[in-house]
Amino acid sequence: MVINRYFAKEQAAVEQLEADRDAISRQMEEMDEEHGGEDGLFAEAKTDKGKLTAKSIKERIKVIKHDKDTDEERKAQEAYLDLIEQEAVASKKVKDAQKTLETKVATQYGQLSEAEIKTLVVDDKWLAQLAAAVQSELDRVSQALTGRIKQLTERYAVPLPQLVDELETLAAKVDGHFKKMGFGTSR
Repeated sequence: MVINRYFAKEQAAVEQLEADRDAISRQMEEMDEEHGGEDGLFAEAKTDKGKLTAKSIKERIKVIKHDKDTDEERKAQEAYLDLIEQEAVASKKVKDAQKTLETKVATQYGQLSEAEIKTLVVDDKWLAQLAAAVQSELDRVSQALTGRIKQLTERYAVPLPQLVDELETLAAKVDGHFKKMGFGTSR
């Protein structure tokens, strides 16, 4: 609650750093999926556990460094190694930003007045939860009413006079069939 009220910009910055780090991780996953198969460019660089690490890639690059037949493999591994380094830098930025934010929150928490605490608890916590609960209940009731209206619309889609006319037509047909069979009328 303190973060939301006093440090929203800082929290947004941390979330952006996390998104950037996650984008790098996704690029790494895509490269691993593309080149990580048994015959892929990363097959020889994987550890015994099937993982790509900076160490395993560096070792593989040393082995193939001067082999001209493995230029494509080397380039792919160097690109992956670059992504590993970018991810490490991004992770460090995220940790540093989170630590800075936590320090600011702890400092702000110690400086809160009684009125600010009441505002945080009553307005930001309780009233927000109450508003969310009321909105949820309104949505539920609205959905129930909508469903009931659709059900009634389907049930009464055909007007009563039309149903009476249809009933009379069908009753006349039944009477005709009974007469053909030698019975009296059905009414």
